[in-house]
Amino acid sequence: MDDRTGIFAGDDPFLIARSWLDEARASEPNDPDAIALATVDARGLPNVRMVLLREIEAEGPGSSGIPEGAFVFYTNYGSAKAREIEATGAAAFVLHWKSLRRQIRVRGHASREDGAKADAYFASRSLKSRLGAWASRQSEPLASRAALMAEVARQTALHGLNPPRPPFWGGFRIRPVEIEFWADGAYRLHDRFRWRREGPGKPWQIERLNP
Repeated sequence: MDDRTGIFAGDDPFLIARSWLDEARASEPNDPDAIALATVDARGLPNVRMVLLREIEAEGPGSSGIPEGAFVFYTNYGSAKAREIEATGAAAFVLHWKSLRRQIRVRGHASREDGAKADAYFASRSLKSRLGAWASRQSEPLASRAALMAEVARQTALHGLNPPRPPFWGGFRIRPVEIEFWADGAYRLHDRFRWRREGPGKPWQIERLNP
């Protein structure tokens, strides 16, 4: 029996996720699109850090009638997170909103977004953020704050007021094989629904989970 009603109702998990994020934008005081992104290094040790989710793509039903979509974020391709994603092709994250008492957990396959969409997003950032992307060798050791600011000044002189997207900077698109929607319940009897499939293009199986 499918008892998904209210905030859990719908046949497209990407549209449900969008709806929850839209609600959070009206209630969460800071960074409603912040995600805790998890990856695994070459030794099998997990890493987790906060990044900003910049888009929930909802592509609608594909040729098979199955809802498709992805979750997109951007980073330096030299960063630890990017190197670990490219080594494994996988990532996971959680969106958590204290104001709504809800969260979304996602696990899936990850690949680069390195084209026109990445160019457009980079161009939409503030000038200082774009110059900072050029200056930062993300995750590498840094001698001092002064050294970083000197590199920002050097990149400003090189690129001026309209810096292009660096070749080492772009996005990742996570195509999920599992999405869990969680909402707080009285007496810790929370509501949890898990959407799961074998891979992109495969049918979704939906089940309610114990709290």
